[in-house]
Amino acid sequence: MAKRDCYEVLGISKSADEKEIKRAYRKLAKQYHPDTNAGDSRAEQKFKEITEAYTILSDPEKRK
Repeated sequence: MAKRDCYEVLGISKSADEKEIKRAYRKLAKQYHPDTNAGDSRAEQKFKEITEAYTILSDPEKRK
């Protein structure tokens, strides 16, 4: 599976600041959280992808 651009996953621009990144992550995480979408494997995969993108973008070293 090819890795998507982290900014594309969260739906933000490359110039987004930390607040925008966090806001986008929380919105999408709430929407695709496994507890909200019980039994939906596509939502679970999307949630994992969103979490991975946020982990990378929230760390200044990884973001470079």
